[in-house]
Amino acid sequence: MEDLYTSVQGYTIRYRDTGGEKPVLLLTHGIGSSLETWEAQADALADHLRVISWDLPGHGLSDIPHDAFGIETYARFAWYFLDALKIDQTIVGGNSMGGGISVHMMNAYPERVTHAVLLNAAGLGKDSPLPFRLMSLPILGDLMSKPGKMAIDNQIKAIFYNQEEVTDKSKAIIARNVMREGAQAAFVATLKEITTIFGQRKSLYSKTLAILSATKKPVLFIHGRHDVVIPLAHSQHAQAMTPASKLIILEECGHTPQLEKPVEVNKRLTEFLLEHEA
Repeated sequence: MEDLYTSVQGYTIRYRDTGGEKPVLLLTHGIGSSLETWEAQADALADHLRVISWDLPGHGLSDIPHDAFGIETYARFAWYFLDALKIDQTIVGGNSMGGGISVHMMNAYPERVTHAVLLNAAGLGKDSPLPFRLMSLPILGDLMSKPGKMAIDNQIKAIFYNQEEVTDKSKAIIARNVMREGAQAAFVATLKEITTIFGQRKSLYSKTLAILSATKKPVLFIHGRHDVVIPLAHSQHAQAMTPASKLIILEECGHTPQLEKPVEVNKRLTEFLLEHEA
């Protein structure tokens, strides 16, 4: 599928769009990632949905912002992006930080969201891996996130359960994202908006959980049991307080179910949407 570009709030944003007059599914990646993580979903779901994946500002091949973007800032920007595409209603789907962004999109314009699909979502609890907490510190964050082989290897170890199954294509995309000039500085700036040395910011996860507990929208939680970035307990706790929700736990799966278990994710997502459409 070809890359498309549009201007949003002065930034050039890369995206992919399967097109058609069908319900829209907006898929948002996690911190340090890019739209390629959703290729299996675009391929499998395009017959029934208009699947749009995009690179957040500071990620992939989209412009790098001048200021730090946090989850709430990204959520507002996501609506500017959809406005640029003249899209009124959408299903929101996100992995990791993209999951948190999806929740806050529901809060900003609840009437424009029909369903939410949250894969190993960030912003649901305090726990955060030690490297992320250390990177929130001055100076140390810049040193630890320095572009290079170590940063690439650390990202692969963090997001995949089975390292031996990581494709060369995935490795090349991760390397491109890490080595892009300015990308790691943007990564650290965003990380500091979400995380402190003590963990994810309480003001953030308290608000995210409050949004979920109040929503009437159908919400599907998917979580890899062996995630070392976001504990399964975060999704379990959030799902228990979200009224019209369901949790799917995927075995032998880490932080990126859409990459590690694409067939299962696509099946569960389709079943969920059909169930609530009926």
